[in-house]
Amino acid sequence: GISSGGHDEREQTLNASLVEMDGFDTNDQVIVVASTNRVDVLDPALTRPGRFDRQVYVPLPDVKGRLDILKVHSRKVKLGPNVDLLKLGRATPGFSGADLAAVINESALGATMAGKEFIEQDDLEEARDKVRWGRARKSRVIDEKEKLATAYHEAGHAVVQHLLQPDADPIHKVTIIPRGNYGGATMALPEKDRMSHGKKWCLAFIKVCFGGRIAEEMFCGDINTGALSDIRQATGLARKMVRDWGMNDRLGFVYYGDDDSRPNPFGGFGESREYSEETAKAIDEEVKKMIDLLWDETRKLLEANRDRIDAVAKALMRYETLDAGDVDRVMRGDNLTKPTVGELLDREQQRRPVIAPANDSSKPDVRLGGGPLPSPG
Repeated sequence: GISSGGHDEREQTLNASLVEMDGFDTNDQVIVVASTNRVDVLDPALTRPGRFDRQVYVPLPDVKGRLDILKVHSRKVKLGPNVDLLKLGRATPGFSGADLAAVINESALGATMAGKEFIEQDDLEEARDKVRWGRARKSRVIDEKEKLATAYHEAGHAVVQHLLQPDADPIHKVTIIPRGNYGGATMALPEKDRMSHGKKWCLAFIKVCFGGRIAEEMFCGDINTGALSDIRQATGLARKMVRDWGMNDRLGFVYYGDDDSRPNPFGGFGESREYSEETAKAIDEEVKKMIDLLWDETRKLLEANRDRIDAVAKALMRYETLDAGDVDRVMRGDNLTKPTVGELLDREQQRRPVIAPANDSSKPDVRLGGGPLPSPG
């Protein structure tokens, strides 16, 4: 915020840290270590030579690191014979150590609630989806019209993502079961860890964001507020491409992002613009131009694949969740033969044993299996 003079608690903490660090000699054998995830807000007095002058950047773990972390956290739980931690490590790019610990804990909770003796691979997969995308709200009652709109929305995402491979990430699963704050989700998982993203990947990602709204408008004749996240992601990525990453011909190889090293007039660092109003207008124009161009290309792609969108949406209405193999078969025109959710529930109900309580003359003879009661005598 705006400094009004005097010393606030942050300056007192800074001064106290500097005083405690002062006076150490090279033979004191004392090493002061600190950690932060907000390097951009550190005072230069802390990071100058002689203070915290050696900085060690700790990135997110790669696939080998994730496997080792999963092995550490899985020691305290009982794993089933079908658990493959390497497969889980490959399917969790971008997860931190805390995220991976949460996956193990959530899988243990899920297995316990299901009455299992140990954690299975399905429990780990569901825990991974919950940590990344939120808990599935299977008990929520959804209006049929809203469910249909969600199905076409997610089908639009899935079809675009499938057609744009290998530029787009592979599909993990598509669902119209509400998860977290979303009515449905099209989930993708990268095949490998990325340190950076290419321009083709960025353009494909924006097109995937557009696919849901366009398909919904094509088949339902209306649009709703469910595309808010898609709009924010597409706009944010397009602006970074133009302003930060030099991926625009008009603005060229120039960085127009925030300068984190310059103090701004409202206190702190960053968010200080170093370009003119004309350049700001050019950035807005180029972002809008990119969005409009990619929107038109995505609409043409979906119009040429209307039958595939319709097929995926109908499969979602029937099965609610499709994995990558299911989407691939539907896109090829094959029919899915797996049982629906309702059929699985019916089978489970039929497998339940009929329990008859012991015959007690003081209590009426009631059987849970239904049917007429036996006549007296």
